[in-house]
Amino acid sequence: MASHRKWRPAATRLAGLRTPTLATAALTSVALLSQTANAAPAEPKPSMEEVQKKVDDLYHQAETATEKYNATREQTAKQRKRVDTLLDDVAKRTEKLNDAREELGSFAAAQYRTGAAAPDTATLLLADNPQDYFDQTQLMSRLTSRQKQAVDDYVTEQAATTKKRQEASESLETLTSSQKTLKTSKAEVQQKLADARELLSKLTAEEKARLKAIEEKKQQEAQRKAEELARQQAAEEKKRQEAEQSQGSSSSGSTSTGSSTGSSTGSSSSTKAAKAIAFARAQIGKPYVWGATGPDSYDCSGLTQAAWKAAGVSLPRTTYDQVNAGTTVSLSAAQPGDLIFFYDDISHVGVYIGNGMMIHAPKPGAYVREESIYYAGESIIHSVVRPA
Repeated sequence: MASHRKWRPAATRLAGLRTPTLATAALTSVALLSQTANAAPAEPKPSMEEVQKKVDDLYHQAETATEKYNATREQTAKQRKRVDTLLDDVAKRTEKLNDAREELGSFAAAQYRTGAAAPDTATLLLADNPQDYFDQTQLMSRLTSRQKQAVDDYVTEQAATTKKRQEASESLETLTSSQKTLKTSKAEVQQKLADARELLSKLTAEEKARLKAIEEKKQQEAQRKAEELARQQAAEEKKRQEAEQSQGSSSSGSTSTGSSTGSSTGSSSSTKAAKAIAFARAQIGKPYVWGATGPDSYDCSGLTQAAWKAAGVSLPRTTYDQVNAGTTVSLSAAQPGDLIFFYDDISHVGVYIGNGMMIHAPKPGAYVREESIYYAGESIIHSVVRPA
């Protein structure tokens, strides 16, 4: 009987016997391929140039937050001093008010003993306006001039004390608000620095080497630009001197006297600038610490403030205020000692030392150093200010 079976090809037989299993597998493969095709493509890994820019941006943001922190801390310190002064004044005035109240009480008691009046001493001392109370009880007409003066003094002192208490209360509210802002600014700085450190920590040794090479190339370009500026400034200085010599040879005696005065003023400014530079140079190698004003560490505006203080010139604490603390000059006219400000938000500053170079406290993790003013490119230079 077996010989009568109809023979079927193996492929057909397999297809007939195992179709459900193969179909399921095929459908699963198709589904997986479809999911893979529809899935979002993996985000490409950033280039080292992009990483460098991201790190620089984070440090810039941290420095911006640092200057906000510096401004708020200075404001908070002034506000705290004002609050302390007001509270001290309130305490003294309260003591005087208590003495005046006791004196009024003794007068009221005396009037009561003489039968001139029977004032409610408790009401008197707790009255919002003792003057009204005395008027209402017709006691004023019976008081001596000394007693009347005591009443006037009490009324005046009470009004002054109330006003001072209100001022102290308002100042305390402002101080509390400033302290909250200070805490927020501090947290912002710390977060930006943490983000930068985290980004750098994820780099491999090879990537760090490439990043270092990019930085070195950038510094070489910055040095080239500094040398170019130095040549330009030298040429302009030569022209200026030739013009002065030409003018001096034909000037009158009075003009010569004026020139002498101008030279004296210029000499004084140069001396101050030299002192500021000498101080800044002595700080080279000290660490950048945000919010620091020396003597062991500095942030950018802390360094410039300390440098010019050594020259006898008082500068404000923050870059936002320092940029307005002098005469603005062009970059080509920059002289040693001038302040060079960076970024549109004026969040960085350095002391110009000539030849396109400056001394500055660069950023967290770095040290006070001498560097080209083009250290982060020409486009970020904001302005040049001459303090003296």
